[in-house]
Amino acid sequence: MGGLPVEYWGKLRRKDGAFIGDEEVSGLDLKEFFESDKRIDGVVDWIIENHDRKTHGRDFSAIMCVGSVDALTKTYEAFQRKKAEGKHDLKVATIFTFAANEEDEDANGLIGEPDVTGGPVSAATQHSRDKLAGYVADYNAMFGTNNSVKDGKAFYVYYKALAKRMKWRDRKDFIDGQGIDILLVVNMFLTGFDAKTCNTLYVDKNLRYHGLIQAFSRTNRILGQKKSQGNIVCFRNLKAKVDEAIALFSNKDADETILIAPYQEYVDRFNEAVMELLKIAPTPSAVDRLVSEDDILAFVRAFRELIRIRNVLTSFTEFNDDDLSLDAQRFEDFKSKYLDIHDRMKSDQDDDQKASILNEVDFELELIRRDNINVAYILALLASVVTEQREAEDALDTASKTKTILDLLGSEPRLRSKRELIEEFITAYLPTMKSAEQTNATFEEFWAEKREAAFQTICTEEKLDRQGFAGLLEAYQFSGKRPLTDEVIAIMTEAPGILQRKPSAERVVTRMVDLVETFDEGMGDI
Repeated sequence: MGGLPVEYWGKLRRKDGAFIGDEEVSGLDLKEFFESDKRIDGVVDWIIENHDRKTHGRDFSAIMCVGSVDALTKTYEAFQRKKAEGKHDLKVATIFTFAANEEDEDANGLIGEPDVTGGPVSAATQHSRDKLAGYVADYNAMFGTNNSVKDGKAFYVYYKALAKRMKWRDRKDFIDGQGIDILLVVNMFLTGFDAKTCNTLYVDKNLRYHGLIQAFSRTNRILGQKKSQGNIVCFRNLKAKVDEAIALFSNKDADETILIAPYQEYVDRFNEAVMELLKIAPTPSAVDRLVSEDDILAFVRAFRELIRIRNVLTSFTEFNDDDLSLDAQRFEDFKSKYLDIHDRMKSDQDDDQKASILNEVDFELELIRRDNINVAYILALLASVVTEQREAEDALDTASKTKTILDLLGSEPRLRSKRELIEEFITAYLPTMKSAEQTNATFEEFWAEKREAAFQTICTEEKLDRQGFAGLLEAYQFSGKRPLTDEVIAIMTEAPGILQRKPSAERVVTRMVDLVETFDEGMGDI
């Protein structure tokens, strides 16, 4: 498990500005306040504004738990209303049982095992069942499914479908838009359920003791360095209950490992790490003058530590680049050097050069990948340059913007394999483009021709049957699984000798993966 950053929003205050403590809240009837339309609207607005930051641009998903079916209904319908108004495009789904009152008023222990049949249907519960039926219809419309809650069996099928879809991001063949962004519940999915790619829990209900620890644990499975911790956002005064639960179910020092440090502490750690980095390389250009492997390794480790800390920092809502002693552009410049070293090491490995201690270093590139920076984004920037070329008199200004685009290509890991091709397009075609539409059409034609040429080169040089190689390529793109040696040998028009079978197949697979990375991945909506 990783550390948990717990944020508290929407705390109640007295007129004097002081927070109302949990002991005072527990004695008040606050259901009307917590379930008011105005308050729920505010909570939903906060989530809409901050969800992408919390989930690394929706690489991860979230669960939101609320205090009652009535509160869930209002919250879900607020999300749907704001979606219809164009305020967000989050995929929100929900499930709850048909209990007459599923409020869990005390929340003073274990969260019970869910009734996966929906519970009894009666006059008292018919309204909530009808509501859920409408929400399931929304789910079917989102994902092209045919679920219902017409009876206990259908309810269970829907429950299993939600669990499966919440885990879809765990799969290599996950397709954007096919997962749930936020699963809205009262108690269901807060025990036993585990999805590696669920990293955030929004809490708008009272929890305590083991029930609190159970719920928080839904988000706390580490998944590489990018998910180095889960996120908990509380919209209730739960701090005292969090501290109490940790004290009861962990050792006295557990808050240092269960709860993540405050934002300012990570800012201080980052700035200290910057000082260590600058001792090794005072400027980005100084990285090029590092000669010994020991010095280069020291730089890689120092900058990797910056990446790790910054990854945690960006999960905080109050994150601000101005708090850091290394500004964003300087960070990008160092990152470009870091990626240069990675590429050089990868090239050395491919060329079977002498062993290097750097070959064993994990560069953790998943921490510096940004999904919104893709080829479609770059093409939009190029189209804007074309438009400005027609309108602007200052050629130096458009040249500067073109250089900025090239720098961006160098700083994004997924785009570095495409940089040479995009530079070729910029040099050969951009000066003659007259409109954004022409730029887009010409680029698509250019890209298709280059991909076809690369495909044909592999087939010719590796002596592959064209149709067979196309089949392997399509299977790899669909499943994410690399073909087996025998599958590659089967499409060769000249079978290699017994000793060359494995290295020949591995070379073909490497070239196939490189082709996909260069021409197909990170393209965006083109």
